[in-house]
Amino acid sequence: MNSLVWGIIVIAACLLGVAIGYFIRKKLAEASIKSAEEAAVKILIDAKKESETRKKEALLEAKEEIHQLRTEADRDNKERQNQIQHQERRLLKKEEDIDRKLEAIERREESLRKRDGDLEAKIAKVEELQQQKLQELEDISGITTAAAKQILLASIEDEIKHEAAILIKDIENSAREEGEKRAREIVASAIQRVAADHVAETTVSVVALPNEEMKGRIIGREGRNIRTLETLTGIDLIIDDTPEAVILSGFDPVRREIARVALEKLILDGRIQPGRIEEMVEKSRKEVEQRIWDEGEQATFDTNVHGLHAELIKLLGRLKFRTSYGQNVLKHSIEVSHLAGVMAAELGADITLAKRGGLLHDIGKAIDHEVEGSHTVIGADIARKYKESPEVLHCIMAHHGDIEVESLEAALVQAADTISAARPGARRESLEYYIKRLQKLEEIADSFDGVEKSFAIQAGREIRIIVQPEKIDDLMATRTARDIVKKIEAEMEYPGQIKVVVIRETRAVDYAK
Repeated sequence: MNSLVWGIIVIAACLLGVAIGYFIRKKLAEASIKSAEEAAVKILIDAKKESETRKKEALLEAKEEIHQLRTEADRDNKERQNQIQHQERRLLKKEEDIDRKLEAIERREESLRKRDGDLEAKIAKVEELQQQKLQELEDISGITTAAAKQILLASIEDEIKHEAAILIKDIENSAREEGEKRAREIVASAIQRVAADHVAETTVSVVALPNEEMKGRIIGREGRNIRTLETLTGIDLIIDDTPEAVILSGFDPVRREIARVALEKLILDGRIQPGRIEEMVEKSRKEVEQRIWDEGEQATFDTNVHGLHAELIKLLGRLKFRTSYGQNVLKHSIEVSHLAGVMAAELGADITLAKRGGLLHDIGKAIDHEVEGSHTVIGADIARKYKESPEVLHCIMAHHGDIEVESLEAALVQAADTISAARPGARRESLEYYIKRLQKLEEIADSFDGVEKSFAIQAGREIRIIVQPEKIDDLMATRTARDIVKKIEAEMEYPGQIKVVVIRETRAVDYAK
């Protein structure tokens, strides 16, 4: 019982304590809220007072700044007004200066107009006096002014022509002397440095026989051996009364060489019959082809011309068996290459181009018996086919004057070709052609008015012309020589150059009695 009572008392005390604690916490909370509200109100009041203070301070600062900006603006405006006033004063001063200058110019123009009037009057007076004087002169001389002008102009023209002819003659003589001197030095140096070891070659192949009996063996039974040899080589065998010799005749020099080599092999072998002839001809053809390649390659080595197409090298080798007026064309081409290179070095031209053009200038002669056209056109087509440069093509086309020379190297190739062909012993000419050339030279000279006699001398390399002194004076003689040269160049073909000498002689003869 006691325990229960005590339990109830304890529970009641706990509940009472809880209630008292809740009541105390509530009162404390209310007091806290109230103090917080009071503090918030105080903070709001303080903030409001502070913001009003700051607002007043900002307004004061703004008013001060506006006052300062207004002061500065006033100062700037005042300075600008001062500057504008200064500029205005300068402009006014300039306007005054301009007005003064305009007034001075107007006064000067007035003075000039007055002077112009005076000058016009004076000019008119001078012209009037001049006309009077001219009229007086015409009356005195008996000729008009136009006629006098014509006489004066004709006199001046004759005098100028005379002086021009004298000047031209002096210039030509001086230039000719200097040019010939320099040219002789260059050509002599080139020829001396390129001393050729060959002259002319024959165009007919002759095969020596060991005995006369060999002719019959070459002919064979019923001529079968000679027919086989002629058919396989395309060359005619001439077996005549020439002792111990057979002549090979054919237009193609390579075929003629193949026939010569084959015939010599057959003679050494002794077995001459159709089957053996065919074998020897084939073997000889291979040997000649190899020789052609070797000769072409050696030519490029001798001239130091590199980079040629293989077909061009073969065509160069074919020139070994080609002759022109008895001169071997391959040796001639090598000589032209050397001569052109030496002269190019002397004159500062392109040595490589000059040597290349010189070596290939006659390449067309390798096949000119197979293709129609001149060897210059054929050679240019071949060089163009194998990708040679336009400069080399021009050297080939221009070396005989078929087209106008446009480069120094082409002119050197042309000169070198002439030197190589015209030097003593280089070529052979038939007597008939030689005589015709001399006759043509004399005919051209005799065709000019005032020529009395003409004589072709120095194997056709010089012609001396005697003119009539009463028809041709000294200046006219110079012009006649030039006209004859031009006509020779236009109508004749000749190696080297031809010297034209016009001789005018006046003799006064009288007798003392």
